[in-house]
Amino acid sequence: MSLSRIFFHDILPQLDKDRELTILDFGCGKSYLTFAMYYYLHELKGYDIRIVGLDLKKEVIAHCEELARGYGYEKLKFLVGDIADYDGADRVDMVVTLHACDTATDYALAKAIGWNAKVILSVPCCQHELNAQLLQERETGEESVRALAPVLDYGLLKERFAALVTDGLRAKYLESMGYETQVLEFIDMEHTPKNILLRAVKRGKRNNNASQEIIKCQQFLRVNPTLGSLLSDKEES
Repeated sequence: MSLSRIFFHDILPQLDKDRELTILDFGCGKSYLTFAMYYYLHELKGYDIRIVGLDLKKEVIAHCEELARGYGYEKLKFLVGDIADYDGADRVDMVVTLHACDTATDYALAKAIGWNAKVILSVPCCQHELNAQLLQERETGEESVRALAPVLDYGLLKERFAALVTDGLRAKYLESMGYETQVLEFIDMEHTPKNILLRAVKRGKRNNNASQEIIKCQQFLRVNPTLGSLLSDKEES
């Protein structure tokens, strides 16, 4: 099964076929998925879509732009830019992030939530932030974190634990903001260990239970993930 089908087949009923849809691919890189997404949704499924791929690497973006023109994909555009600073759209229907490194995933998710994007598809990568926070709390001797010594005393286990906590909290934050969220294995481990897909569909109603679960988890571990800070800032502004 192709990556594009894995990503999009189940969420097709959530996408409006009666108007142009705007899709953003943050941290698109060489854009293998971006091109596959355009082909699958537009050429094969007949959706009227406009896709914007965003990345910091100028040479890569220039190459992708050239390929898009060569294929005649008029509504597939590539821009050089940072996820945190992007303001080129007022309405976005779907946000995709494939291996946006560390907190870049959090900025992409916060942007997507701010737009009330109907669908969010995110494959996180290199979750370093909470790993560092857990290390700090372990060294200061916090009681709740000391209870996890069988995991946190071993670098490999701590790294994997921190990555799972990071993505679990991201999923809960999405739920708290009214998204029905799944955590899926999108590709076999033999291809890449970075194989967790957060798939979220906007349902409209905020989930207070998820918010309480986030608070309890963060208080127990004494961590403060970037996504939570970004969403708090949006609430206050």
